[in-house]
Amino acid sequence: MRVKICGITNYEDAKMCCDAGADALGFVFYKNSPRFIGGRDAREIIKKLPPFITKVALFVNFTPTQINETMKFLKADIAQLHFDVNDEFVSKLNCKYLRVIRAKNKNDIEKFADEYKLVDAYVKEYGGSGKRVALEWFENRDNSKTILAGGLTPENVFEVGRYGFYGVDVSSGVEEYPGKKDKKKVRKFIEVAKYGLR
Repeated sequence: MRVKICGITNYEDAKMCCDAGADALGFVFYKNSPRFIGGRDAREIIKKLPPFITKVALFVNFTPTQINETMKFLKADIAQLHFDVNDEFVSKLNCKYLRVIRAKNKNDIEKFADEYKLVDAYVKEYGGSGKRVALEWFENRDNSKTILAGGLTPENVFEVGRYGFYGVDVSSGVEEYPGKKDKKKVRKFIEVAKYGLR
């Protein structure tokens, strides 16, 4: 499975996650999140990242124009849309995007069947609640275009390996405190998620 570490707020954490084997890093542009980062700070981090690392910008309630401008400024790779958007909205984007399903029930995970998407547990507020999606919803289905998020930790990510997800996305589960990643937790999470080591 591919691994995205989200909620990067400083270069030291970004480099540590890359060195540990992360495939993607996420930068949160939602001001109410404890992991919020400003555009200039994120751009400086992105500039220094090694090749083959996917840079993901997470947006909540931005307009297509705002997303396009921010993505161009950052030189990020993918816009993660953590709010409800329709096909007309995404048709106005000049960048690759990843829609997020904030799943309330099993039927929700069937949305956007033909595209890669991220599935997170529904909570009223946005961003990093640590709530888990019910894994039984993913039994006996093709999850190869699904990235699972929500409540994942080094201790429980082994459980998701058998479902065939494209990737997993973690933030609070590998932190020392909000916005600061823990090196041991990051390394353990990646070892378990990517290689099945326990």
